[in-house]
Amino acid sequence: MIRADELGWLDATAQADLVRRKDVQPIELVEAAIARIERLNPGLNAVVTPMYDQARTAAAGLLPDGPFPGVPFLMKDLLAEYAGVRFTEGSAFLAGRYLPGTDSELTRRLKRAGLVVVGKTNTPEFGILPTTEPRLFGPTRNPWDRRRTAGGSSGGSAAAVAAGMVPMAHANDGGGSIRIPAACCGLFGLKPTRGRNPLGPHYGDMFSGLVAEHAVTRSVRDSAALLDATAGPDLGDPYAAPPPARPYRDEVATPPGRLRLALTTAAATGVPVHADCVAAAEDAARLCAELGHEVVVAAPELDGHALSQDFITLWSSGTAWAIDDWARRTGQTPRPEQFEPLTWGLYEMGCRRSASAYLLALQDLQRAARQLAQFFTRYDAWLTPTLGEPPVPLGSFDAAPDNPMQGLFRSAQFVPFTPICNATGQPAMSVPLAWNAENLPIGVHFVGRFGDEATLFRLAAQLERARPWAGRRPPA
Repeated sequence: MIRADELGWLDATAQADLVRRKDVQPIELVEAAIARIERLNPGLNAVVTPMYDQARTAAAGLLPDGPFPGVPFLMKDLLAEYAGVRFTEGSAFLAGRYLPGTDSELTRRLKRAGLVVVGKTNTPEFGILPTTEPRLFGPTRNPWDRRRTAGGSSGGSAAAVAAGMVPMAHANDGGGSIRIPAACCGLFGLKPTRGRNPLGPHYGDMFSGLVAEHAVTRSVRDSAALLDATAGPDLGDPYAAPPPARPYRDEVATPPGRLRLALTTAAATGVPVHADCVAAAEDAARLCAELGHEVVVAAPELDGHALSQDFITLWSSGTAWAIDDWARRTGQTPRPEQFEPLTWGLYEMGCRRSASAYLLALQDLQRAARQLAQFFTRYDAWLTPTLGEPPVPLGSFDAAPDNPMQGLFRSAQFVPFTPICNATGQPAMSVPLAWNAENLPIGVHFVGRFGDEATLFRLAAQLERARPWAGRRPPA
């Protein structure tokens, strides 16, 4: 008989197998997860909206015959909506003013997979920062060191999974927001190809395709099976990712063959990269070579500074759109005091951008996507550090009274590698292959060809077998 505490350290696939064998009932999994959340969350602040009554009702009822029957799951309080449950996107502008009347399409697919949602997780306001410290709910703390960030914007989800509250949790990624917290918390985090998961019914795409939906997980096989359950276009989607040749869960058991990998440890923007992050990427390259892959030191020819400016144009314009959209949906007029200083600064910046400036920036990013696609005619994957630094102390992204944009500039130092994949739409993953001398997780970043999650899943599963991380548990 498995103790309730130990259930939390099984991945979602293993928990689902217990249910299918009738070794445990779904309600037992859910009650065990609730007990862990109640015990651990006061010290981490990962879960901001408990959904215990809904979860107990769902677990006691007839669950769909999906890949994860009865497995407890957390949803990030950003983008995907759950009918009847408060939805804030980390902002006081929405708190108490919006209650979804319907599920998002992704939520419907998560439910059809058999998952039981036990709560909603913390996120920075509108998912803007790579740390989870919203003024509305307060900071989420990293289970490996509670003085440090859990990353963002899916930091609540990552902290919850890393601490063993649930085996996997919903996350989304507009500039690294799946991969950043995965790296900070020692988890596997895959950002799918643009258009792989649906954003409806409210959105066709977001920020011209920067944003992708998926999850942070403890195991590679969970990420693959979950993507099988949620991927595919919704009716009316503006575009869709190329369909996979076969289920992703089959790729996990398939050897990747001999791959040609490009290794880059310097940031295209020229910001310094911490020695621990460089060492982790170089160590991963040696591991890949030992596994039979060819590793070449190479980098695509990209103008990092120009791309950063183009990205900020899309991000600030997207922030202005998001606030205006929520103002229209809730019947409010936005006022500065309702938002954090950086959010309002980006809103004002976005409102000043012209339509032609937005489209010029989009044109430049699409040109970069073609340059990167050309680079991938020579390589099967691109290996870099996930972050420019190990998890930084909480408060590192706070705005100074005279400089509301300070957090944005600090973010450029922390996340110099991940945003390019949002701009180009390519799949990418952070793999937890290293911990530094302070016992902090250091993620390693792999980028795949457009539409080619299959190669990434094969490689990730091989790395997971060669250097397992599931047994590493944080002090929390």
